Amino acid sequence: MIIVTGGAGFIGSNIIKGLNDHGVSDILVVDNLEKAEKHLNLNRLKFLDFVDKRDFDFTSFLSNENVDAVFHEGACADTVESNGRYMMKNNYEYSKQLLDASIDNNVKFIYASSASTYGNGTDGFKENSECEYPLNIYAYSKFLFDQYVRKVLDAGVPSQVVGLRYFNVYGEQENHKGRMASLVFKLFHQAKAGNDLEVFEGSKEFLRDFIYVKDVVDMNLHLLNKDDSGIFNAGTGKARSFLDIAKVVSDHTSKKIVTIPFPEDLKGKYQKFTEADMSKFIATGYSKPFTSLEDGIKSYIANLEKSNGYIL
Repeated sequence: MIIVTGGAGFIGSNIIKGLNDHGVSDILVVDNLEKAEKHLNLNRLKFLDFVDKRDFDFTSFLSNENVDAVFHEGACADTVESNGRYMMKNNYEYSKQLLDASIDNNVKFIYASSASTYGNGTDGFKENSECEYPLNIYAYSKFLFDQYVRKVLDAGVPSQVVGLRYFNVYGEQENHKGRMASLVFKLFHQAKAGNDLEVFEGSKEFLRDFIYVKDVVDMNLHLLNKDDSGIFNAGTGKARSFLDIAKVVSDHTSKKIVTIPFPEDLKGKYQKFTEADMSKFIATGYSKPFTSLEDGIKSYIANLEKSNGYIL
């Protein structure tokens, strides 16, 4: 059996789809459906059972069931969330407990970290502490769990423990994310409503490493079939601007691009540049080429037009 926490979420549901495509359906989905529309992410997926996160006694379950791996994708991913106590309890304390239980039962543990741990990127984007300086409490919660994982790995563990530092992921099944949805999703719906495509002032200078969710799934499944442990970047290794995204969407929708003022609540908390150093991950034997920004957006827009971005 495989457990996917956050399985009704964006990346979690795509990982389940990837497992299904490889003939795996013995999957337990752990999530909460307080956002009831998230059930749409599960409609076309095959899995054994669903359990609410708050009702999931993972210590007992892992001790008594034959579990091969845990994909821990569940987290509060709102980068402007200001409740630090909630963020740390949800993203840090819960993750520690789930990791410890996985190790105690010799279960593979693959979890979602974040490129936000690198902060403004002044010191680069290589998986070491010298490059890390989180700028908000979300990033700090991910950073602190990465530090905990490093201590655990340094002490020696019998099972695989892997963190993937997701850069800017876009693609199917992100409808529920609201303001945290990708720019592609937001621009597509602006165009669909008959409006111009809005980007922040200075978007030509905001460069990020954008990665299609299908590539992220491939990376997770690659590591599931390996024994490598550690923290790895999950990007393409190539930065592109937000304006580049708008231009691709504009080409597909024939809508004009306009600029809007940069939000006050994001000033000082917004990464202006990210570009993953992918050498450590490539060294695990991964050789599949990453989807180009143009091809990824084209594929995603086709899905948005067909099914509003849901897996069919």
